[in-house]
Amino acid sequence: MEITGHTVELLNDPTGIIEGDRYEFFLDLDLDEEDELYTEGGVKLRVLFAAHDGREWIANYDFIEAATGKAMGFALEEDEEKEVLDYCRTHKDA
Repeated sequence: MEITGHTVELLNDPTGIIEGDRYEFFLDLDLDEEDELYTEGGVKLRVLFAAHDGREWIANYDFIEAATGKAMGFALEEDEEKEVLDYCRTHKDA
């Protein structure tokens, strides 16, 4: 799995219930055709990234089919989750 690009948006909490900042990332992924996640239409990873009091973490994520927006129900492996977390930390203010 290689991250080839992204879009990111700082989410607004009009209620003020959520502390800190939340970012919604859509990560473009390049997957090998042999990968179980591979689809011809492409796959994106939707990530809710949170930051508060100096802490940053992945609050939630979903693999989605790029062509349909349908959630795929797969989980990140531990090393992939670290890669995604590092990527989001680096690109949250871009």
